[in-house]
Amino acid sequence: MRKRTFNIIVIFLTAIALISLSQFDLLEKSAKFMFIPILGFYYIGQVAERKFKK
Repeated sequence: MRKRTFNIIVIFLTAIALISLSQFDLLEKSAKFMFIPILGFYYIGQVAERKFKK
């Protein structure tokens, strides 16, 4: 899998998650937990960088 494909998949999954949270009005209720997904994406980014490093 190429880095660009990986990035598109992650962006697509993030968009689906945010749209579904928005439809159920959970974004406003879970604002205090917003750093947990950011931390997850930080680690996903580190793994992707190691995997796709040229």
